[in-house]
Amino acid sequence: MAESKSDSDFLKEFYIPAYIFNDETKCSDLRDVPKFPVLVFINSKSGGQLGGDLLNTYRSVLNEHQIFDVGEEAPDKVLRRVYTRLEKLKQEKDEFATKIHERLRIIVAGGDGTAGWLLGVVCDLKLPHPPPIATVPLGTGNNLPFSFGWGKKNPGTDRNSVLSFLEQVMKAKEMKIDNWHILMRMRAPKEGPCDPIPPLELPHSLHAFGRVSSTDELNMESIDPQEGYHTFRGGFWNYFSMGMDAQVSYAFHSERKLHPEKFKNQLVNQRDLTAPYVDDGLLEVVGFRDAWHGLVLLAPKGHGTRLAQAHRIRFEFHKGAADHTYMRIDGEPWKQPLPKDDDAVVVEISHLGQVNMLATQNCRSKSVNDVSSSTSHHNGEEDDDFSDEDDSRAEPEFRKFGAADTFRIPDEIDISQLS
Repeated sequence: MAESKSDSDFLKEFYIPAYIFNDETKCSDLRDVPKFPVLVFINSKSGGQLGGDLLNTYRSVLNEHQIFDVGEEAPDKVLRRVYTRLEKLKQEKDEFATKIHERLRIIVAGGDGTAGWLLGVVCDLKLPHPPPIATVPLGTGNNLPFSFGWGKKNPGTDRNSVLSFLEQVMKAKEMKIDNWHILMRMRAPKEGPCDPIPPLELPHSLHAFGRVSSTDELNMESIDPQEGYHTFRGGFWNYFSMGMDAQVSYAFHSERKLHPEKFKNQLVNQRDLTAPYVDDGLLEVVGFRDAWHGLVLLAPKGHGTRLAQAHRIRFEFHKGAADHTYMRIDGEPWKQPLPKDDDAVVVEISHLGQVNMLATQNCRSKSVNDVSSSTSHHNGEEDDDFSDEDDSRAEPEFRKFGAADTFRIPDEIDISQLS
């Protein structure tokens, strides 16, 4: 089908020429720098045939060099290569490349697992100008796209649908979202290999880090420091849940999302809780009476009881009547064994920086920047203990949020298993 002049002019605002990606001869007619140059990452395995169709459509309307299938090349490798190339061109005083670098945006199409993978990569690479990210709901979950106004249903994959989404990207506003680092430790088996082989089936967002012989930094007096431990770490953006709510998800693979507006009528005045935002560095602690209480989140006015807010939270699981519990990170559930002896399973969640997101004008998520400074809880000192401006002094397991080296999808994982 022939491309109209209006479509052609529109697509030029997103188009990145081939020389940006390799050493091809620069075109002589490169005068107008695109206002919204994009890198597009698509999980071709998401949504059945939809992922592959969407990949082909984007490659047909933009430069195929700027479209990537995450099943063929990992995002961290792509971004390292692209940003290395951009830096080289900037050093050569290439003004076109410099403006591409400043204006770059990212589109990621896939389920929440794919979106989280990309967010973790951008966080880990510590790019000089982190690009804002738009998420296309494709596959299952799709809580991140829903929260930032991109919808929850699988998109159309035809040309007009892609053009419509790109128009939304053009009009989108930038917002930040908090990163949450999770660290889990449990005693390693007294017999067996010393390598940190996962003793359970964990979600993609948690990976073995290494054996720890000393636990002083976590003040785990209840665990013998002479013994080794399995350590797992990773990250999330939406939620971490445990108990019956996670068990329902584990059994039925249902997907739910706790939205900030669900709790606006649950403020506990005597606890001086602030309004919930996606970028305030605070984790909302919400309780449910049982799994079915949690399921009312599906209803328009459903909500749990907001119990507390914290920059950092720690759970210790000791021997009890139950031999396991259920946990879930951003929709990915697993069955977590509990201690059988005088051991403890420790889970620590802490704030670790932010990532730039693209959001539609009517998105559900709320930012602290949307309100006056008088209603903000920040006093300029609260974030000091959790700053990652210089993480060279931090403990090794906290130096990376995870995606580039540890939060990445392992090579042995079949990409088709990832939403």
